[in-house]
Amino acid sequence: MTKFINPGLMQTSRRNVLRGSVLAGAAALTGASAMAAPRSPKLHKANATSANLYKAAAEQAAESTAAPADLTGYTRVRQELVAPPFAPEHEQVATGGPKIVEITMDTTERLMVVDEDTGASIWALTFNGSVPGPLIIVHEGDMVELTLRNPTDSMMEHNIDFHASTGALGGGGLTHIFPGEETVLRWKATKPGCFTYHCAPGGAMIPYHVCHGMNGAIMVLPRDGLKDKDGNLLKYDTIAYIGEQDYYLPKDENGDYRSYAVAGEDYTDSLDAMRTLTPTHSVFNGAVGALTGENALRSKVGETVLMIHNQANRDTRPHLIGGHGDFVWEASFSEAPMTGMETWFVRGGSAVAAMYTFEQPGVYAYVNHNLIEGAMLGATAHFVVDGEWNNNLMEQVVAPRAFAT
Repeated sequence: MTKFINPGLMQTSRRNVLRGSVLAGAAALTGASAMAAPRSPKLHKANATSANLYKAAAEQAAESTAAPADLTGYTRVRQELVAPPFAPEHEQVATGGPKIVEITMDTTERLMVVDEDTGASIWALTFNGSVPGPLIIVHEGDMVELTLRNPTDSMMEHNIDFHASTGALGGGGLTHIFPGEETVLRWKATKPGCFTYHCAPGGAMIPYHVCHGMNGAIMVLPRDGLKDKDGNLLKYDTIAYIGEQDYYLPKDENGDYRSYAVAGEDYTDSLDAMRTLTPTHSVFNGAVGALTGENALRSKVGETVLMIHNQANRDTRPHLIGGHGDFVWEASFSEAPMTGMETWFVRGGSAVAAMYTFEQPGVYAYVNHNLIEGAMLGATAHFVVDGEWNNNLMEQVVAPRAFAT
């Protein structure tokens, strides 16, 4: 029997589901900087500098005498987040005045299969159980009001840093929560564009959490929608939300991937693997094959897709084989988009939007055009496009045949 343990991602076998339930029931580890037990954080000495930065940011806000935020004119709306590669319901052009957009995310720690063929798995640290975390969509001038909850069965402290926000380390200094705690953060979306968010507890725990899947993207749309260089409105039919994740999975002396009983048990081994700067996997949406085969993205000839690509840790170069980036925003939506791009650039710690209207049916491979990572480490997705073939764009004049020598 096949079940899903990676919501919105890939199938895994009953063997791995049972394995996950057994391991999840193992006794909790004690002590060490990787765990969150008492309310006072016990970070490793090497993490002290970063930890103090977050502490200082929180204290500054707590001691502030600033007046309460003026929320006059705002209306409250609830955004229900959905699992990648899908996007929440939203308006492309904002109606009415600015809004307070309420969202909720849980910092779920879960065993996930990275590659079914090799048995590679990871105790993923996630927002809402998926890698990447869910896509958030608001408009410039809106307020984002996040309720962040850390389940009681978690092993670790978590927080969130929004690259789209201003102040307090992106919210990271104000959102540290231990198992069984929740916090509410509100911030104003003042800059239009696509941005990364991620967990950042401090020190070496920052890359540890990010490289265990704890990152995602938020899109802040201009209130009057996306525009071309001449100010004409650009609309999309669907969104394809793609999170590229680099994993550094520890191996044993025989070269086999290690398995661990609970989240955080791999902390020391993972830091050693991460120091090599050489990922064992570079995948889209959490796992090898998460967006191929039965899980491929679907479209039709004539449909316009907005591809949102997030990479929280490393540079990457997305390319749509057989298509293009009709309009690409590598930075702010305030700038005119680049046009007719063959490959575009996502800086590490960034999210990028690219728009394309499909013109031919077939299977399109969307890859990291570092082809080593795309073909060998897992960074490949497929768009399956339905429609009528157009020989004016491409035609096989002669099928493959032997030729005389």
